[in-house]
Amino acid sequence: MPSSQPTAGHLAVKPEYLSSQPNPMAKPSEPNRNAKYDPKKPHITETPMTRSNWYKHVNWLNVVLIVMIPVYGCVQAAWVPLQLKTAIFAVLYYFATGLGITAGYHRLWAHTSYSATLPLRIFLAAVGGGAVEGSIRWWARDHRAHHRYTDTDKDPYSVRKGLLYSHLGWMVMKQNPKRIGRTDISDLNEDPVVVWQHKNYLKVVLFMGLVFPMIVAGLGWGDWFGGFVYAGILRIFFVQQATFCVNSLAHWLGDQPFDDRNSPRDHVITALVTLGEGYHNFHHEFPSDYRNAIEWHQYDPTKWSIWVWKQLGLAYDLKQFKANEIEKGRLQQQQKKLDQKRSRLDWGVPLDQLPVMEWDDYVEQAKNGRGLVAIAGIVHDVTEFIKDHPGGKAMINSGIGKDATAMFNGGIYMHSNAAHNLLSTMRVGVIRGGCEVEIWKRAQMEAKGEIAKDSAGERVVRSGNQPTKVIQNTLTAGAA
Repeated sequence: MPSSQPTAGHLAVKPEYLSSQPNPMAKPSEPNRNAKYDPKKPHITETPMTRSNWYKHVNWLNVVLIVMIPVYGCVQAAWVPLQLKTAIFAVLYYFATGLGITAGYHRLWAHTSYSATLPLRIFLAAVGGGAVEGSIRWWARDHRAHHRYTDTDKDPYSVRKGLLYSHLGWMVMKQNPKRIGRTDISDLNEDPVVVWQHKNYLKVVLFMGLVFPMIVAGLGWGDWFGGFVYAGILRIFFVQQATFCVNSLAHWLGDQPFDDRNSPRDHVITALVTLGEGYHNFHHEFPSDYRNAIEWHQYDPTKWSIWVWKQLGLAYDLKQFKANEIEKGRLQQQQKKLDQKRSRLDWGVPLDQLPVMEWDDYVEQAKNGRGLVAIAGIVHDVTEFIKDHPGGKAMINSGIGKDATAMFNGGIYMHSNAAHNLLSTMRVGVIRGGCEVEIWKRAQMEAKGEIAKDSAGERVVRSGNQPTKVIQNTLTAGAA
């Protein structure tokens, strides 16, 4: 599967001129969402919602398109019989218009994760319009802001404002354009397909959303009204709800294998609902990758479609992040989770916090009845453990008040890793000038890439760095 690697230009933020310059495609009667507002006239969203002005806070056009028309379709479905041919066509057209959003609006235009020939761009702009989710220009502009300002007040559909808000609320309630993060869409303004679709959006919506499916079902098998209700209205409803799940469900349900600083998550259920857009944690980390799912068994029909179009000569320059970079992100997140879990365990008092003991003082305390043993220059109080020692009391008593390093590390018995871990919780001091301790401390200071603290800022002690384990494990034969 040929690919090209994304360059720094694909990841960099371009000049932020959009929010301060007029919309070059706005009609005279069209409100300019990018225009500067008079501070003396606050936006409606900056005023409290009351019984007398609540209707001013509602985006009534979207309420009609997203709520009222689907409700009308559901009511009509109670009287209009669903023919098998209409049902099959509605499902096929659902996938076509869904790909118009996922492969077109999203991966082609919002993220430029691949390039498409003019026929494919026209097709995706047409069927994308049939999903009735806004023009390419409007959709991609808000989505770029969503990626740049994820989970902040500048995110147009931040899940931090609530699951329902990110799914539907941000569309049915008016938003203050001044609060949406700035992005650059100069590339979209230079795309003739995007410009044409934006200027003729309502015509595209009416024809591709309602008229076209009605014509196909009507001329094809005489089911005009069935095509209008099922392949038109209800199909639009399901495509819209599936897409909205990318903004809501994909930020709420699933795992975060690449980064957990923000809300995007990966889940197979979301992928099934959204034509493969459910591997959202990966997507937010590597947005210019034309794939959302990178494993062969993961469901991503959008990725498969783009690849097929590439084989047909309709798509090219499919961008993929290097596997090395993807695995680094995955490994870093795994290590972060391990560090968080490790920080909740007792690894004993850190060496630099232990009191320093003279050898004679150590011996004296042991003679006075305290169960102290010195291993690798570290003093451990095993008084409470003597009765539980698997090797018997006599064996452990023989090391009290002595240097038991050789005894502990193979002289009598090669203790297990679990024994070293347990011993670390019994540390009470270090012998002044203990050679092994000094060597171990210096090795820790000079270690390259060693993580000293976890993600919460707590000190991390790794199990493999036990200073008492001074002998390397011996090689063993592989299992037959």
